[in-house]
Amino acid sequence: MDFFNLSINKLLTGDVSFLDKARIRLLYYGFLLAIVGLGAMFLSVYLQGLPVMSTTSGVVLLSLIALFKYLTYKPHWRTISHMVLVLGTLVNLAGVFVILQDVNIITIQLIILVIVFSFYMLGQNWGMFYSLLNLLPVLIFMVMRYDHNYFIDFKPERTDDSTTIIAIFANFILIIFLHSHFYSAFLKNIKLLKETGEEQKALNIKFEKAIEKAEKSSRAQSEFLSTMSHEIRTPLNAVIGMSNLLLMNNPRADQHENLEILKFSANNLLAIVNDVLDFNKIESGKVVFEKIKFNLVELMNNICGGQILKAEEKGLLFKLDVDSVLKQKVVFGDPTRLTQIIFNLISNAIKFTAHGSVWVRATCLEDRHNTITVNFSVKDTGIGIKKENLESIFEPFTQESITTTRQYGGTGLGLAIIKRLLELQNLQMHVSSAVGKGSEFSFNMEFPVSTEAAPLPKKMPVEPVMPAAGLTEKVQVAKSEAPEASGLRILIAEDNPVNVMLMKKLFSKWRIVPTIAENGERAVEIIQYGNFDIILMDLQMPVMNGFDAAMEIRKMPDPAKANIPIIALTASALFDIREQVSSAGMNDYVAKPFKPDELMEKIQNLVSSTVK
Repeated sequence: MDFFNLSINKLLTGDVSFLDKARIRLLYYGFLLAIVGLGAMFLSVYLQGLPVMSTTSGVVLLSLIALFKYLTYKPHWRTISHMVLVLGTLVNLAGVFVILQDVNIITIQLIILVIVFSFYMLGQNWGMFYSLLNLLPVLIFMVMRYDHNYFIDFKPERTDDSTTIIAIFANFILIIFLHSHFYSAFLKNIKLLKETGEEQKALNIKFEKAIEKAEKSSRAQSEFLSTMSHEIRTPLNAVIGMSNLLLMNNPRADQHENLEILKFSANNLLAIVNDVLDFNKIESGKVVFEKIKFNLVELMNNICGGQILKAEEKGLLFKLDVDSVLKQKVVFGDPTRLTQIIFNLISNAIKFTAHGSVWVRATCLEDRHNTITVNFSVKDTGIGIKKENLESIFEPFTQESITTTRQYGGTGLGLAIIKRLLELQNLQMHVSSAVGKGSEFSFNMEFPVSTEAAPLPKKMPVEPVMPAAGLTEKVQVAKSEAPEASGLRILIAEDNPVNVMLMKKLFSKWRIVPTIAENGERAVEIIQYGNFDIILMDLQMPVMNGFDAAMEIRKMPDPAKANIPIIALTASALFDIREQVSSAGMNDYVAKPFKPDELMEKIQNLVSSTVK
């Protein structure tokens, strides 16, 4: 603020509350009124030849002028209010005990001014303090005067009526101004609060509508993804399933190559669909991490088993290095999500490395017997990443550059999924990279350790164990024969004729002749009159869907029929599909496109458990 400023407008700019602005205005205009009134009183007592009153009024007048200037330079209204109240208290007590040695109407007015001013400007606590500071000494003085116990060696000064009139008039003007100003300020503040409350209410209504709209949008998105998933996965189920069946029939070498290309392309398309669904599931906070026992060394071998073939096809050296300490450990965690993270990192390393090598390491950083901390790292000699792009590569649908996208393909969701999965576990990915030299991705993860001894790790398989949904993989082909499954009585509820044909061909390889129901209602009817070992239930069917059909079967009076194992077959991408399947009374579910070995394993497990 300029030192020579005298404008009040400059004092009211900036982040100043409504009531504080009112206080600053009160000081500004109150000083002007007080200076005028005190100036008139100074002239009156000076002309009457009253030296003490003249000196006192002159000092007070100069003090008010100085405080006014301080206000226009630094509007510290709280500090200035204290100075004014201290000055008023000193004048009041000096007048009562020394100058006048009496309590008159001017003294009463001055006490009222102090009380009103202190409460309005500084609040209840300071208002009470200054009120008592002025009131109690005056009461004590009055008691002493009443008992004739007050004596002082100073002759009091007396003014004429004109000075008294000026003082009374000035004091009343100040009292009226104080009340009027703050009454107006309080009314405006109440009105402002009411308007703010109405605006807040309107904003809350808008906010509720926005939340409702967002929830509808989220539901619509989930429904859209579920529908699109079903529509895309259903033909993919047929393409991948038929590819598997044809590969089981010992095709010629040229046919085998064409089928592998067909299966690889279908799996790539499935991986893209699963990436989008997985990312949406993670963003919606629907991911729940398991805590199950698994062998970390065996898991790493399974993850890298299929990847080593991809690396060798590109002429890359692939090396897996697992700390020997981990070979003796069985840990608790989520092997599915850990597989998803490491598999994506290795796939990226191989994809972006034209020549050189890929190293995968699992190192035990800390062994505390009941818990271990493991560092996982994937290092390659690929194209590398520019320093300024290290953060952006973890954003969804983002790759380092347009050239990268065109040359290597992909959705740009792999690293985004990895980052989100790690963040949900309060973990962080560390990246070091140099353009043209390669990259290294690493993270630390803590695992509770089981007390049981770890079995000897298996050798790295040629075919990998299937990773989680959302990963590009080679699908294991089921064994061409499964004598232990022959003779099973299986009911398949499926409305899609292509899927029906696929299931028939697949089960014929296992020497099983299934019964087909074209919808849920027909499945319930067939169950009533036939005996089956297990039911494969499609969820989306006409007439009656799979959920309703399963619930009807569970209500049957015959315990053998009511308790028959039911496996849901679904191409849906709904996040809570597992809960829905369980709520409908079904035992398990298999996502389309399903893996033949996985389906057969679940069938055998459920049938054997029922027999027991």
